Amino acid sequence: MTAAKAVFVLVHGGWHNRSVWNRITPILEASGFAALTLDLPGAGVNAIAPISLNRRPFDAAAFATERSPVADVTQEERTQAVVALVEEAASRTDGRVILVGHSAGGMTISAVAERVPGLLIAVVYLAGFLVPNGMPLLAMLQHETMSSALSPQLFIGDPIAIGATRIHAGSTDRAYRSLLKASFYADVPENEFAYAASQLHCDESNAGALAPSQITPARFGTVRRHYIRCTQDRAVPLAGQDHMIAAVDDTIGGKTMTHTLESSHSPFLS
Repeated sequence: MTAAKAVFVLVHGGWHNRSVWNRITPILEASGFAALTLDLPGAGVNAIAPISLNRRPFDAAAFATERSPVADVTQEERTQAVVALVEEAASRTDGRVILVGHSAGGMTISAVAERVPGLLIAVVYLAGFLVPNGMPLLAMLQHETMSSALSPQLFIGDPIAIGATRIHAGSTDRAYRSLLKASFYADVPENEFAYAASQLHCDESNAGALAPSQITPARFGTVRRHYIRCTQDRAVPLAGQDHMIAAVDDTIGGKTMTHTLESSHSPFLS
């Protein structure tokens, strides 16, 4: 039996997992939409923590230098995982799939839209990395419009040596936890922040940050695209969001439809 309405495929962002959508999926389903989620390769149930994370007493120096167990996870693996979920969704609804990506998940939904544009009726970026062709996420994060981002201050160790961008979501250091909250969850109540932080994994493979966006007018450009701007975002600042929208519109053509929320980086919680 096919779904009565479109199926949403929801893709989480960096260091997060499918649990970020737990409040969203019931809302969609109550309105007659199906919603599918997943843990990307290297994330959630697929994450592997460095051994040093759980050693006691905690050795900060070891944690800052240990090679990441997920260093070999590639963007292609993530793209393939979401393509498979989109194909499953399309089989339920005659190809009426809406693909949503939060934050770094934007890199994956762009790659999927380039790969299977015919299965999608829209892509939606939720404070997501909508990156022009040929540019990697890291280069966009270093753009001047991203200069107010707080999240890079969370990074621990040398990403090149580690093979991943590492954070310590379980840190008991008050200043670090305050920075984590300000970066991702500024308008989320403290108790909900504590739960959200407990769900984070510590390593994001460098492959996702270094793989250049590969989107073309002939494929990606045929899919309607929407961008949900988050005005209080300190992980992907509003100036950066607007720069990406304009840059992709200029290079790919067409116009990204924008929507605005007065929220932090995590409106699925706030």
